Amino acid sequence: MLHITSLPSVFGIGDMGPEARKFADFLHRSKQKYWQLLPLNPTEQGQGHSPYSSISSRAGNTLLISPKLLAADGLIDADELSTFELSQEGKTNYAEADRVKKIIFAKAWESFQDGKGKFLKDPFTDFKKKEAYWLEDFALYMLLKQQNENKPWFHWTEEYKLGDKSALKKLEANHHEEIEKIKWLQFLFAKQWHELKSYCNKLNIKLFGDLPFYISYDSVDVWSNRHLFSLDKEGNMIGMAGVPPDAFSEDGQLWGMPVFKWDVLKKHKYEWWIERFQRNMELFDLLRLDHFLAFADYWEVPAEEQTAKKGEWKPGPGKDLFVTAQKELGKIPFIAEDLGEINEPVYDLRDEFEFPGMKILQFAFGDGMPKNPYIPHNYSENFIAYTGTHDNNTIRGWYRQEGCKYHHQIEKYLGKHLNEESLHIDFARLVYSSVAEIAILPIQDVLGLDESARMNTPASGENNWAWRLVPGQISAEAEHHLREWTELFNRGN
Repeated sequence: MLHITSLPSVFGIGDMGPEARKFADFLHRSKQKYWQLLPLNPTEQGQGHSPYSSISSRAGNTLLISPKLLAADGLIDADELSTFELSQEGKTNYAEADRVKKIIFAKAWESFQDGKGKFLKDPFTDFKKKEAYWLEDFALYMLLKQQNENKPWFHWTEEYKLGDKSALKKLEANHHEEIEKIKWLQFLFAKQWHELKSYCNKLNIKLFGDLPFYISYDSVDVWSNRHLFSLDKEGNMIGMAGVPPDAFSEDGQLWGMPVFKWDVLKKHKYEWWIERFQRNMELFDLLRLDHFLAFADYWEVPAEEQTAKKGEWKPGPGKDLFVTAQKELGKIPFIAEDLGEINEPVYDLRDEFEFPGMKILQFAFGDGMPKNPYIPHNYSENFIAYTGTHDNNTIRGWYRQEGCKYHHQIEKYLGKHLNEESLHIDFARLVYSSVAEIAILPIQDVLGLDESARMNTPASGENNWAWRLVPGQISAEAEHHLREWTELFNRGN
C-alpha cells in the first residue's frame, strides 16, 4: 500500500511519472501482485487535502500529473523543469506543488495551443466526448470556483449556486479557453494514469483502488445533483454524514458531507452510483468500498449539530444497489471495508455478493484475543489481511504507543521476545502466512518506519496525508523479504 502522493518527487508531491514506474518495478522484482492506493480524486486545502473529501467523484487530481512525462510528450522543455524543482526531503508540500505545477501546466497548455504535441489532439477530442457526462459540469464548476476565490458553491451568487441554465450557457460561451484548459488537464491525468496502469498490468500487478462512500458538500457532484442529496431548495444541508462515538472519538465524527436521498436514487435506478462504479472500474482492477457499513445502515446527524452524538441510524440501499450494479456492469471486483462497529446485516450484505472483507492485525490483541476475528488463526480465505491501513499507526509506532500494553501477549503469540527493530517483520510474516486470499503491507511497515511515517490519524485534522518517501529509501533488504515471504507462503501463483 502506497499512495501516489507518497512517492519521491522533485516537485513537492509524488506523481505518475518515473518514480511510479520504479515502484512498479520494485513490486515486480519482489513478486508482488497488488499495489493498493488511496482515492485519486482532486483534493483541496480546505479539507486538509484528504483524498476522502473530494470536490469530484469522477475527476482526477491534477497535482499527480508528472511534469517529466509532459516533457517526454514535448509539451515543455525538459531542461526548464529544473527551475521548478523543490526539496525531496520532508512531507508532501501541497501549496508549493500547486504553485509550481500551475506554472508548468500553463506553459504546457500554451505549447499545445501553439501546435506542439499534435499527436494528442485527436485523443483529447475523443476524451471530451467520452467523458462529457461528468466533464462538462466539472469544468464549469472549476471555472466558477476560480472566479469566486475558491469559495464553496453554496456561497456563490444565486444564479450560479442554483445552476441557472441560461447563466451557465453564457458563462461557457464567454470562457471557452479556460474551460478547455480544465478539460485538457483532466485528459492529461487520464492519459498518464492509463499509461501507468498498462505498465503495471504488463508486470502482472493489479491496481487496487479505494472509493469513498460520501462526497464533499462543496463538490461538483452535489452542486449539479442537488436532488440526490439531503439538501433544501436553497442548497442548505439538512442531514450530515458521520459515525457515532467510538474508540477513535468520544463525540463521534462529523464529516460535513450530506447524506444521500436513497429513495430518489432508487427511482433513478442508482444511475449516479452506477456511473461512479463504472468510472472507478476503468481506473482500477479491484476496488475497496470505504465505509461499507453505510450501504446497509448509515448514521445521519442533523446539520445544525456540533457533534455526532445526536444522530440516528437509517437504512442504506442494501442489496438492491449491488443487484442493479451487477445487471449493468457484470461481475464487480469490490472489497468491503468491514471495520469498526459492524452488525450482522453488514456481514450478510458482504457475504451475499462474496465481497472479500478486511483483517487488520493491529486489532487482534487485547481481551479475548484467542477468539478475536482479527487474529490470524481465525482468518478464512475470502479476506484481505493487513498489518494496518492508512488510518492506523505504523507497526513500529503502534508498538511504541497503542500496542505497548500488549507486549507480553504478543510475545506469547509469537513465541519469542519482542524486538522493536524487527517487530514489523514478525507481523508481516503473520499476515503473509495466513490463509487470507490477499496480503497487503503499507510500505511503511515493509521498511519498519516509526510513527512519524503515519499517513492519517482519524478524527485529527493535523499532519495527515503528507508522509512521503525519499529517494532510495526502499532497500534491497525490503525487496528480499517480500520476495522470500511470497515464495515461502505460496503467494506467488
